[in-house]
Amino acid sequence: MINVGIVGLGRLGSLYVEYLAYQIPKANVIAVSDSNERRAIEIANSRGVKHAYKDYRDMLELSDLDAIVVTSPTSTHKQIVIDASEKGLKIFCEKPLSISLDDAFQMKEAIDQSGVFFHMGFMRRFDPGYSAAKSRILQDEIGEPIVFKASSKDPFRPSLEYADPKMSGGLFLDMGIHDFDLARWFMGDVEEVYSIGNVLAFPEMKTINDIDNAIVNMKFESGTIGTTDLSRSGIYGYDIRTEIMGTKGSIHIGYLRETPIYILKKEGVSHDTVPFFMERFEKSYIIQLKDFIEKASSGAEPSISVDDGILALLIGHAATDSYKAGVPLRIDNKEFQYVEKVESTLNKDA
Repeated sequence: MINVGIVGLGRLGSLYVEYLAYQIPKANVIAVSDSNERRAIEIANSRGVKHAYKDYRDMLELSDLDAIVVTSPTSTHKQIVIDASEKGLKIFCEKPLSISLDDAFQMKEAIDQSGVFFHMGFMRRFDPGYSAAKSRILQDEIGEPIVFKASSKDPFRPSLEYADPKMSGGLFLDMGIHDFDLARWFMGDVEEVYSIGNVLAFPEMKTINDIDNAIVNMKFESGTIGTTDLSRSGIYGYDIRTEIMGTKGSIHIGYLRETPIYILKKEGVSHDTVPFFMERFEKSYIIQLKDFIEKASSGAEPSISVDDGILALLIGHAATDSYKAGVPLRIDNKEFQYVEKVESTLNKDA
C-alpha cells in the first residue's frame, strides 16, 4: 500500500481523491490539503480521509505519508514539489510542470538531488485510443510517421482568472501542452516552432494579454513536420483529435459523438457531442494514477519523467514567444532552451 496525500481539491483534485480511494487498490488516501480549509474538511469527511489541512506543509509532516499528488494551481507547483522532494516523498504532478522554465529547472534539480520518484501528469498518453495508436505505430502499421496533426477545442472560454497566463500559463502552456507532449511522444523531439494566433472570439481576452485561437507549426529533429490548432471557442463540444500520417497509412485518434446514437429526421441527421474533458478522459486519469501507484510501489521508472514535463513546457514557451515575436524559434532539447531561427536572422540582416 502507498499512503497518499492530495494537494489541491478543485474539480480534478476532488475526483482524484475518489479515484485513488475507491478504484486503485494499492492507494490509501490518508490526507488532503487545500487553501480552502472548509473544502478540505468536507472532502475528507465525505471520503473517509483521516487528515485535512489548509497548509500542505503540515501534511508533509505526517510520518506515514509515502506520496503526494499535486493538483493545485500551476503557479504553486514549484514549491510543493521542492518541499516534497526534500521529504523524500514520491510525487505525481499535474500538467504543466510549472509556468516558468526557471521554476521547472529548480524543480528538476530538487528531484534529481533527492532521487525521488516523480511522475509527470500527461493523461492523454494513457487514453485507450492514444495508447493503441502508439502500439500500432511501433508495430509498423502505418510505416514511418511523417506528419503529426492535432486539434484541441474547448466548448467555452474558461474564467478570465483561470485563463490569465500569470495563473495557468495561457493558451499555449495550459491547453497546448498536451498536444506538445503527444507530438514528442509520437514523433520525437521538436526542433523548430512557429506560431500564429489572435483574439477572435472573446474580446475580453485582451484584458489578460492572452489569445483564444492559435495554430502552431512544428518541425521535428527527424525532419518530419506537425501542426496543432488550439481554440477556446469550439462552441459545439469538447473536440480533441489527432492524426499521425505515415509512409504506409494514417491513424486517426479521437471522437466527437459522446452517446453512440444518431437521430435521423427529415430535417437532417444529428448526434450529441463530448461535453468536456472529464467525460472524454476520465478513464485516462484513472489508468494514469494506477500506473503512478504501481510503479512507485514497485521501484520501476516513471512512465513520464520531469524531463518530459520540461520539454513540453519548452515547446509551449517557444510557441508563446514565437507568436509574440512573429518569427520561428529553434529549440535546443539538450540545453533546454530556444533561439530565433538562424535563417530568419540571416534574412533580416540581408
